[in-house]
Amino acid sequence: MNRIKFTTHEWRQILLIDWSHCTPDEVINLIDEAKGIIRSQPNSSLLILTDVTGAKYNMEVIEHLKEYTAGNKPYVKASAVVGLDGLQRTVYNAVTLFSKRKFTLFDNIEKAKEWLIAQ
Repeated sequence: MNRIKFTTHEWRQILLIDWSHCTPDEVINLIDEAKGIIRSQPNSSLLILTDVTGAKYNMEVIEHLKEYTAGNKPYVKASAVVGLDGLQRTVYNAVTLFSKRKFTLFDNIEKAKEWLIAQ
């Protein structure tokens, strides 16, 4: 299953990152994979949609997320996140504070895609 891929929505390209139902080790591996893709793109060019539904986190994941989000900042035009639950929102708050990035939260993928293409 390819969990990181470019998809097109109404003629706009979106990088879809699917961490749904992943273990902490899987999330870390996907972070490393996504980092290479994201950081090879032109500055301020990416629309990114990350699905974190049911993903599991630990302190190691949080540290990876902090570096990942801060380091990706130059390449991202807009980011949307889908599937945050209560505990994940705490992680989200810590990561956004550290990285000084804004992620817009959505309840479903279609709403997130619509918002992204309007950016």
